Amino acid sequence: MERRSCGVRHVCTVTLLLISVCPLCCRASWMWLGVTSAGVSEQLGCANLPLSHRQRELCRKKPFLLPSIQNGARLAIAECQSQFRNERWNCSTSEDPSVFGYQLTSGTKETAFIYAVMAAGLVHAVTRSCSLGNLTECGCDARLQGGGSSAEGWHWGGCSDHIQYGTWFSRRFIDSAVKNMSTTRGGYTLLTMNQHNSEAGRQAIDRTMSTDCRCHGVSGSCAVKTCWRTMAAFERVGVYLKERYEHSVQVSDRSRRKTRKKDQRRLHVDKHQLIFFNKSPNYCLEDRRRGVAGTRGRRCNRTSTGPDGCNLLCCGRGYNTHVVRDVQHCECKFVWCCFVHCRRCESMNDMHTCK
Repeated sequence: MERRSCGVRHVCTVTLLLISVCPLCCRASWMWLGVTSAGVSEQLGCANLPLSHRQRELCRKKPFLLPSIQNGARLAIAECQSQFRNERWNCSTSEDPSVFGYQLTSGTKETAFIYAVMAAGLVHAVTRSCSLGNLTECGCDARLQGGGSSAEGWHWGGCSDHIQYGTWFSRRFIDSAVKNMSTTRGGYTLLTMNQHNSEAGRQAIDRTMSTDCRCHGVSGSCAVKTCWRTMAAFERVGVYLKERYEHSVQVSDRSRRKTRKKDQRRLHVDKHQLIFFNKSPNYCLEDRRRGVAGTRGRRCNRTSTGPDGCNLLCCGRGYNTHVVRDVQHCECKFVWCCFVHCRRCESMNDMHTCK
């Protein structure tokens, strides 16, 4: 998996200088916060971060939300790379301030997933901060308090996650950025697509929530249950969005399409579906102009028939086999007193990489 960030000092210096002088050039995006350290973002402050004008104003008004914004970006990028780790496109990032480069404006299924997972990550991070009591503007969702079913012996209580606040902030923060993003598709139709997919990502948080309960009673009995609503782990949200990605719907660019009216009537896009304009490239060969890393050198599974299999991942080019030595601690025993004694076990394994 290729993941580049500001790990090299001179790259960091150039990137920060670029953002400080011209925050919106090079299609800079708030997603950059997900690949940089918290110290850097705090040092730059709201005025010099790669934010749109509306985002900077919102950041100035609510600076206490900056850590949640950064956590949301990190959460989303990490989950994107986890879900696509075995795919030809493995959600690689670059040192470019836009983070995803061409994929951010390509109008493909990958663009759809990026916008959905980033919006979901922001909802999740802000909502989690609310539930933990880290923010003064929000807390637990108290709307359900006092309700429930007395006949069935349970009632709402505890701390239900307040996703309404997180969803509101995600809409306010992300949609304002999309309106200021320059595109190669004339603006409006790509704008609508990105907003639709961002909203689908937010709805994914709601659709994956669960009801948790705790029993109360004498001697461990469950005479009464207290229940609350809680967000799923973000890994579950990632799985849900990956499924939406696999079943995403291609729509036409309204500025160009010449489809018949009956074809237009047949197309129904649910608000929970991801939509895209353009077919994805095959991601097999490196294309620097499009920010495609290619699959050369990627590790593959010779026996797998899935996307991580050498045939699919290497695009039929074949693969190289290397023998690697793996050294691990084994047969560990506790010795009185007080340390653990282990043997060093070596094994020779085959590693396959795409040609």
